[in-house]
Amino acid sequence: MSPASNGDERSLGELFSSATAELSALVHDEIALAKTEIRQDVKRAAIGSGSLVVALALCLFAVPMGCMALAYVIHRTGLPLDASFGIVCGAFVLLGLLLGLLAYGRFRKVKKPERSIASAKQTAAVLQKAKPHPRDLAPQGAEPLGATVAAPALETKM
Repeated sequence: MSPASNGDERSLGELFSSATAELSALVHDEIALAKTEIRQDVKRAAIGSGSLVVALALCLFAVPMGCMALAYVIHRTGLPLDASFGIVCGAFVLLGLLLGLLAYGRFRKVKKPERSIASAKQTAAVLQKAKPHPRDLAPQGAEPLGATVAAPALETKM
Protein backbone atom coordinates (compact mmCIF):
# COMPACT_ATOMS: atom_id res chain seq x y z
CA MET A 1 0.00 0.00 0.00
CA SER A 2 1.29 3.43 -0.79
CA PRO A 3 0.06 6.52 0.98
CA ALA A 4 -2.43 8.63 -0.88
CA SER A 5 -1.12 11.69 -2.68
CA ASN A 6 -3.10 14.05 -0.43
CA GLY A 7 -1.37 12.66 2.72
CA ASP A 8 -4.57 11.64 4.53
CA GLU A 9 -3.66 7.97 4.83
CA ARG A 10 -0.64 6.54 6.61
CA SER A 11 0.74 3.04 6.48
CA LEU A 12 0.29 0.58 9.33
CA GLY A 13 3.98 0.94 10.24
CA GLU A 14 3.69 4.72 10.46
CA LEU A 15 0.56 4.46 12.63
CA PHE A 16 2.25 1.94 14.93
CA SER A 17 5.38 4.08 15.14
CA SER A 18 3.31 7.17 15.94
CA ALA A 19 1.28 5.34 18.60
CA THR A 20 4.45 3.93 20.18
CA ALA A 21 6.08 7.36 20.29
CA GLU A 22 2.99 8.96 21.83
CA LEU A 23 2.66 6.19 24.42
CA SER A 24 6.35 6.53 25.29
CA ALA A 25 5.98 10.31 25.68
CA LEU A 26 2.91 9.80 27.88
CA VAL A 27 4.74 7.35 30.14
CA HIS A 28 7.73 9.72 30.42
CA ASP A 29 5.42 12.63 31.30
CA GLU A 30 3.67 10.58 33.98
CA ILE A 31 7.00 9.52 35.46
CA ALA A 32 8.14 13.17 35.54
CA LEU A 33 4.89 14.17 37.29
CA ALA A 34 5.31 11.41 39.86
CA LYS A 35 8.93 12.44 40.50
CA THR A 36 7.90 16.05 41.06
CA GLU A 37 5.12 15.16 43.50
CA ILE A 38 7.26 12.67 45.39
CA ARG A 39 10.18 15.12 45.56
CA GLN A 40 7.93 17.70 47.26
CA ASP A 41 6.67 15.18 49.80
CA VAL A 42 10.19 13.90 50.50
CA LYS A 43 11.30 17.46 51.20
CA ARG A 44 8.41 17.94 53.64
CA ALA A 45 9.17 14.62 55.32
CA ALA A 46 12.88 15.50 55.60
CA ILE A 47 12.11 18.83 57.28
CA GLY A 48 9.64 17.13 59.60
CA SER A 49 12.15 14.38 60.43
CA GLY A 50 14.92 16.88 61.12
CA SER A 51 12.63 18.88 63.39
CA LEU A 52 11.59 15.72 65.21
CA VAL A 53 15.20 14.66 65.76
CA VAL A 54 16.11 18.09 67.15
CA ALA A 55 12.98 18.06 69.36
CA LEU A 56 13.86 14.65 70.75
CA ALA A 57 17.47 15.71 71.35
CA LEU A 58 16.35 18.83 73.21
CA CYS A 59 13.97 16.79 75.35
CA LEU A 60 16.76 14.31 76.01
CA PHE A 61 19.03 17.16 77.11
CA ALA A 62 16.24 18.48 79.34
CA VAL A 63 16.04 15.30 81.41
CA PRO A 64 19.45 15.63 83.11
CA MET A 65 18.90 19.35 83.58
CA GLY A 66 15.56 18.69 85.23
CA CYS A 67 17.05 16.02 87.42
CA MET A 68 19.88 18.29 88.49
CA ALA A 69 17.46 21.12 89.19
CA LEU A 70 15.25 18.84 91.27
CA ALA A 71 18.27 17.53 93.16
CA TYR A 72 19.45 21.06 93.94
CA VAL A 73 15.94 22.06 95.02
CA ILE A 74 15.80 19.19 97.46
CA HIS A 75 19.38 19.76 98.64
CA ARG A 76 19.18 23.48 99.05
CA THR A 77 16.55 25.89 100.05
CA GLY A 78 18.17 28.87 98.27
CA LEU A 79 16.59 30.01 95.00
CA PRO A 80 19.24 31.37 92.59
CA LEU A 81 21.12 28.20 91.54
CA ASP A 82 18.05 25.99 91.57
CA ALA A 83 15.92 28.47 89.72
CA SER A 84 18.49 28.86 86.98
CA PHE A 85 18.64 25.09 86.41
CA GLY A 86 14.83 24.99 86.35
CA ILE A 87 14.63 27.87 83.87
CA VAL A 88 17.10 26.15 81.50
CA CYS A 89 15.20 22.87 81.79
CA GLY A 90 11.90 24.63 81.07
CA ALA A 91 13.41 26.37 78.04
CA PHE A 92 14.62 23.04 76.59
CA VAL A 93 11.22 21.45 77.13
CA LEU A 94 9.45 24.43 75.56
CA LEU A 95 11.74 24.35 72.49
CA GLY A 96 11.27 20.58 72.22
CA LEU A 97 7.49 20.94 72.30
CA LEU A 98 7.53 23.71 69.67
CA LEU A 99 9.74 21.69 67.32
CA GLY A 100 7.60 18.59 67.93
CA LEU A 101 4.51 20.56 66.88
CA LEU A 102 6.35 21.79 63.78
CA ALA A 103 7.32 18.22 62.88
CA TYR A 104 3.74 17.03 63.42
CA GLY A 105 2.44 19.76 61.10
CA ARG A 106 4.96 18.83 58.40
CA PHE A 107 4.11 15.13 58.61
CA ARG A 108 0.39 15.87 58.27
CA LYS A 109 1.06 17.62 54.93
CA VAL A 110 2.75 14.54 53.43
CA LYS A 111 0.31 12.75 51.14
CA LYS A 112 0.31 10.34 48.27
CA PRO A 113 0.91 11.60 44.71
CA GLU A 114 -2.78 11.96 43.84
CA ARG A 115 -2.36 13.58 40.41
CA SER A 116 0.04 10.86 39.26
CA ILE A 117 -2.28 8.11 40.46
CA ALA A 118 -5.30 9.71 38.76
CA SER A 119 -3.36 10.21 35.53
CA ALA A 120 -2.13 6.60 35.56
CA LYS A 121 -5.69 5.35 36.13
CA GLN A 122 -6.95 7.43 33.22
CA THR A 123 -4.20 6.10 30.97
CA ALA A 124 -4.95 2.52 32.01
CA ALA A 125 -8.65 3.05 31.30
CA VAL A 126 -7.90 4.43 27.83
CA LEU A 127 -5.50 1.60 27.06
CA GLN A 128 -8.04 -1.01 28.18
CA LYS A 129 -10.62 0.40 25.81
CA ALA A 130 -8.12 0.58 22.95
CA LYS A 131 -7.42 -3.15 22.78
CA PRO A 132 -7.01 -4.27 19.17
CA HIS A 133 -9.52 -6.64 17.71
CA PRO A 134 -8.09 -10.10 17.11
CA ARG A 135 -7.14 -10.47 13.49
CA ASP A 136 -4.62 -12.46 11.55
CA LEU A 137 -1.95 -10.10 10.25
CA ALA A 138 0.22 -12.90 8.84
CA PRO A 139 0.39 -13.28 5.07
CA GLN A 140 -1.87 -15.89 3.57
CA GLY A 141 -0.45 -19.36 3.96
CA ALA A 142 1.85 -18.37 6.86
CA GLU A 143 1.22 -19.12 10.52
CA PRO A 144 0.57 -16.21 12.87
CA LEU A 145 3.24 -15.68 15.51
CA GLY A 146 2.78 -17.83 18.59
CA ALA A 147 0.29 -20.14 16.90
CA THR A 148 0.37 -23.82 17.67
CA VAL A 149 1.13 -26.19 14.88
CA ALA A 150 -2.09 -27.80 13.72
CA ALA A 151 -3.36 -29.42 10.59
CA PRO A 152 -3.79 -26.76 7.89
CA ALA A 153 -7.31 -25.87 7.05
CA LEU A 154 -8.06 -26.67 3.44
CA GLU A 155 -10.26 -24.37 1.48
CA THR A 156 -11.96 -25.76 -1.52
CA LYS A 157 -13.10 -23.52 -4.28
CA MET A 158 -15.79 -24.65 -6.63
